[in-house]
Amino acid sequence: QVQLVESGGGLVQPGGSLRLSCAASGFILDYYTIGWFRQAPGKAREGLSCIGGSGGMSYYADSVKGRFTISMDNAKNTIYLQMNSLKPEDTAVYYCGRTRLGHSLTTYEYDTWGQGTQVTVSS
Repeated sequence: QVQLVESGGGLVQPGGSLRLSCAASGFILDYYTIGWFRQAPGKAREGLSCIGGSGGMSYYADSVKGRFTISMDNAKNTIYLQMNSLKPEDTAVYYCGRTRLGHSLTTYEYDTWGQGTQVTVSS
């Protein structure tokens, strides 16, 4: 069964950090790109970062470049999103998804999603 499970969300103060995890199972990670997205209430799902399934090249949206870092532990089939210098506008539900298309942050090009994890940045 193909599955993506996010974890690591929570409440953090502005300027703080969080590391999100996306555990992948049921498919060969090397054949896919894994992306991180977020969706705030009333807004469209936004692509943040993606990484090749072999843990190679990564790509970032301008909105998070320099603050967020994507990485992969192939032995654990887990993809991480390290988020630093968090701002209140980073508050959203964060999702990971998979696509066969490299370096895509286009929502409709992803065929599988996790259930999401809530990140709230507030003092």
